Amino acid sequence: MKKVDRIQEKLTEKNWSDIKSNDSWAIFKIMAEFVEAFDTLSKIGPCVSIFGSARTKQDSEYYLLAEDIAFRLTQEGYGIISGGGPGIMEAANKGAQKGGGKSVGLNIDLPFEQFSNPYIDKDKYINFDYFFVRKVMFIKYAQGFVVLPGGFGTLDELFEALTLIQTEKIGRFPIVLVGVKFWSGIFEWMKSTLVAEGNINQEDLDLFHICDSAEEAVEKITSFYEKYRLRPNF
Repeated sequence: MKKVDRIQEKLTEKNWSDIKSNDSWAIFKIMAEFVEAFDTLSKIGPCVSIFGSARTKQDSEYYLLAEDIAFRLTQEGYGIISGGGPGIMEAANKGAQKGGGKSVGLNIDLPFEQFSNPYIDKDKYINFDYFFVRKVMFIKYAQGFVVLPGGFGTLDELFEALTLIQTEKIGRFPIVLVGVKFWSGIFEWMKSTLVAEGNINQEDLDLFHICDSAEEAVEKITSFYEKYRLRPNF
């Protein structure tokens, strides 16, 4: 029996709970998540990832903004990638479906809050166990980020992208933060503390744009690619 066949047989025999507690076996689960995601997303075309809180209600101004932004982006030829759950993620997929664009959902197993929304294309839904694998997909297959108000997860995804662009691990792409009132506090803190103490450069603040309207958010994405050719980020 070949070595790879023995590995496959062992994986079949093992319970996933046993595999998760064993670092060497967990590698194969991680690899499987990457392979599935690469196969599913490799031909989706230009997309924009939209982020925000799973707790945002359907009557919230930010829910409606996310839906409008997603719709407008589809009219410019972009598909939409979201975290696949409720709140802002649902609004993004809803807008994509309304606009006839590709609607991708990258869901993740969580003990609360996260369940898939009904606006995702059936052939473009993926469920993850690992946040870090999921974050790679958000960045690898997106030509831009639109970030609405959210919590720790939203901030994590935003600063992951900013770090990768700042350190030139990926090419620059447009990042738009929607909600001036929400984002102004952290922006002022970056200027008064991070820049002032030399932890980031003044120019790093130009890696993102803050706005309030769907029109301006979409314009920042489209105008960027009037100068630069659309291409994969990795």
